[in-house]
Amino acid sequence: MTGLVYKSTGSWYTVKSEQGDFIECRMKGKFRIKGIKSTNPIAVGDIVDYELEESSDTVTGTIHNIHERKNYIVRKSVNLSHQMHIIASNIDRVFLLITINNPPTTFNFIDRFLVTAEAYGIETILVFNKIDTFDDATLDEQLYMQHVYQEIGYKCLRVSSTEMKGLEELKQLMIGKVSMFSGHSGVGKSTLVNAMEPSLHLKTKTISEASKQGQHTTTFAEMYDLSFDAKIIDTPGIKGFGIVDMEKEEISGYFPEFFKLKEQCKFNNCLHKDEPHCAIKAALERDEIAWSRYRSYLKILEGDDENYRTDIHNEDRIISDKTRE
Repeated sequence: MTGLVYKSTGSWYTVKSEQGDFIECRMKGKFRIKGIKSTNPIAVGDIVDYELEESSDTVTGTIHNIHERKNYIVRKSVNLSHQMHIIASNIDRVFLLITINNPPTTFNFIDRFLVTAEAYGIETILVFNKIDTFDDATLDEQLYMQHVYQEIGYKCLRVSSTEMKGLEELKQLMIGKVSMFSGHSGVGKSTLVNAMEPSLHLKTKTISEASKQGQHTTTFAEMYDLSFDAKIIDTPGIKGFGIVDMEKEEISGYFPEFFKLKEQCKFNNCLHKDEPHCAIKAALERDEIAWSRYRSYLKILEGDDENYRTDIHNEDRIISDKTRE
C-alpha cells in the first residue's frame, strides 16, 4: 500500500492512505537513503510504501520503501554537526514567516534559509507577519527589509493574523499546493494557520518578554489538509540555520543577484572576497547589491555556523540601520 507521511515523531509515522485513512506506522529496519546523512530517514511529505500489521489489537503499518523525493529542505542537526535533519519533503512552496522585533528575524537568518531553499530547488515567499503591531520605526525597518528582497525577485507578503490582513492573498498562493510554514519560534506560524483554518485549533504560545524569543509549541513537523484545497506543513521553530553540504565555490550561485553577475568576474573561480576585477564587489560599491546580503554571504563562506547559533540578533539590525543612514 502507498501513502503520504503527515507526521513524524521519530519512531512512529502517521501515514494517510490513498483511501483517506490515517495509519500509525513504524520503519522496517534501518533506512539509508543514498547520499543523505540524515538524523531522520523518513520526513513529513514523503510518499511511502507500507504493509499493514494485523497481529496487534490496533491496525498499524510497517514502512518498507520511500519513493524518490522531488525535493526536500534541511537544516544542520543541532547535536550532530556533520548530519542534517530533513524538515520536510516534496514541497511546492515555503512561506518563511518574518517578524521584526517580536521576536527579531535577522537578514543573516533569512539569507541562510533562502540559500538552502535555492540549493534544494524550493520556491520561497517571505511573509512579514504581525504588521498590526508596528510603530513607525518598526514599519520603516520592515519596509526596508521587504525592499531588499523584492529587488532580488522574492515575492513578499504583509499579513496580520489578528486583523486578518493579507490572508486572502496568502490562501490564493496555497491552493492546490503543498506549502510549508517556517521561521523562528514565536513568529506566528500556528496562529496564522489557525486564522486561515480555525477548526484546526493548533497550540500557540506568547513571546517571552524577557528574551523576546518564541517558545516552542510545535514539537514535530505535521501536515494538515485545509478546506480550500491546500496542504500545509507546520514546522517547529528554527533557532539557527546551519548550512550543509555546500562547496565554497557554489555558495554564490544560490544568491540570485550574485549569480547574474558572476560570469563577469575576471576569474571563473572567484569567491568575491579578495580577488581583483570582481563584478559582485563592483556592484556592491554601486549599491546594486545590498550590503546585508554580502555580509551574509561572507558568513556562510567562512562557515560561521557556531557563532550564528548564539547570535542574539543585534548585529544585523545595527548594520541595516547604518546602511539606511
